[in-house]
Amino acid sequence: MDEALRSLTERVRAESGGSPACERLVATGDLDELAAVLTEPGQPLWARELAAFRLGAAGDRRSFETLVLLLNHRDPQRCASAAHALARLGDPRTARAAAALATNELRVAYALHPVRLLVELRAPEAVPALITTLQRRLRPHDPYRKVALACVEGLGALGDPRARPVLNEALAHPALAEAAVHALARIADGR
Repeated sequence: MDEALRSLTERVRAESGGSPACERLVATGDLDELAAVLTEPGQPLWARELAAFRLGAAGDRRSFETLVLLLNHRDPQRCASAAHALARLGDPRTARAAAALATNELRVAYALHPVRLLVELRAPEAVPALITTLQRRLRPHDPYRKVALACVEGLGALGDPRARPVLNEALAHPALAEAAVHALARIADGR
């Protein structure tokens, strides 16, 4: 059992109160049973999350919509588990969905995991979405410094020269300056 699944399993066991339904979802190898949880009415959030995670990790695209919804959830743990599963899912819609979530100003408080997922995917949508998101975070008194820092670090990891202008702007922000210096160095070195 990988660390992300172990962590999720511990969390949903606690949320479910150790219910037999939870144990069944943890133990089953039947992907159709897991997929049914995503469409059956009245299923608790923990059950949908566990089923979607297991399907996503197995490469079953029936989990895509649920995982995208969880990627934009107010609970950071749910976002993290959804990002982990989406990175393994292999669905070509994932990068476009993550870019839409990362650049949605109405949901910017929840953009951290979509930003990180874009970096992990290294998809064509990643650099434009991170540049857009970072530009918006460079406004005075922006409260989303974690999102801005993730963008700076991600742009450095991606190493795309298109990021130079926005990273140069980030140098003027004390909370981002050191990371921006490192990101610009990675771009200059071609790493």
